[in-house]
Amino acid sequence: MFIFCLSAVLFYTYGVYTAIAKRDLGIAFLRDFPPINPEFHPPVTILKPLCGADKGTYTNLASFCQQDYPQYQIIFSVRSSTDPSIEVVEKLIQQFPEIDISLVVKDHIIGANLKISNLANAVTTAKHDIFLIADSDIHVGSDYLQTVIQPLQDEKVGVVTCLYRSTAEGIATILEAICTATDFQPSILVSKQLEGIKFALGSTIVIRKTTLAKIGGFAAVADYLADDYQLGYLPTQAGDKVVLSNYIVEHRLGHSSLLDSINRQIRWARCIRVSRPWGYAGLIFTFGTVSSLLLLITSSGSIFSWLVFSITLLMRLVMAWVIGVKLLNDEVTKKVFWLIPFADIVRFIIWCCGFFGNTIEWRGTRFKLVKNGKLAIIES
Repeated sequence: MFIFCLSAVLFYTYGVYTAIAKRDLGIAFLRDFPPINPEFHPPVTILKPLCGADKGTYTNLASFCQQDYPQYQIIFSVRSSTDPSIEVVEKLIQQFPEIDISLVVKDHIIGANLKISNLANAVTTAKHDIFLIADSDIHVGSDYLQTVIQPLQDEKVGVVTCLYRSTAEGIATILEAICTATDFQPSILVSKQLEGIKFALGSTIVIRKTTLAKIGGFAAVADYLADDYQLGYLPTQAGDKVVLSNYIVEHRLGHSSLLDSINRQIRWARCIRVSRPWGYAGLIFTFGTVSSLLLLITSSGSIFSWLVFSITLLMRLVMAWVIGVKLLNDEVTKKVFWLIPFADIVRFIIWCCGFFGNTIEWRGTRFKLVKNGKLAIIES
């Protein structure tokens, strides 16, 4: 257990380093991103695949219609003419007549991942050579598009992606938001520092049309659960760079039952396990709170185990504060910072559950996870 505690402390320390190395906290972070060039604003097509709507959908989608950017197009795509999100899109078209907004309703399927089929149906009407994809629960500011597009000034960059912070309602999504801000996002920063970004996040994927064509279009990822991961990974295999933007988007979790939240997190855990099996197994070395607690229990509360527990927990909280509070400015983490140890225990339980089972339910459809993270629809 001591080895696991030590490795976790090293991870926490390195996570802090990645956030503050040669930078002043609260002013700037992350390396290798260019300053805003107001003269660089190539036309962009925003692709928004939709399935259903909730009380936050309109506000989230409207934020993409309020960009301080000279030329962009938004294409919303749904599979069914009875989808409730159509009403939301029609309202947006009426409210923002100056924005080039269109709706594609088409049920053509190219693979098991229906979101990717939506994107493939939408992209056929795209007018521009740069695509931006963001999930429907993402909310952004008016400077978002101008900021995330900047890394494309480098012709070697094929994909840009973003970190995110979550808003939450209820204990289930609060715990989820804490884990995102103080555990998942630090892992992204550590990965960036060690090996560069070789994946993308569904919070934002900016991808060149040429890059998408180079990997075989959306058809290349149409059977994967982690389509966002693949839309970053495949371009790196084709020789293009993936860059992490300095823009942080807002992921609006809203309210969710404890069972729904747990099922969603287990689905993500299984997705990571099949996409990066060795990386998923290696997470055992980052569960410092659990490891130090187990050491404390198994050693009958020895002075040494108390010392290890205290140091491990301190470094865990330092990393959470530096990245979750100072870097991401995550309001959930600020308000319930004291819940972090409990969230760590929940995350460890979910990680264990992720090792078992190969079936998931996604948007009302049941799938089986097969080799390399691909999906196979389970016929009812």
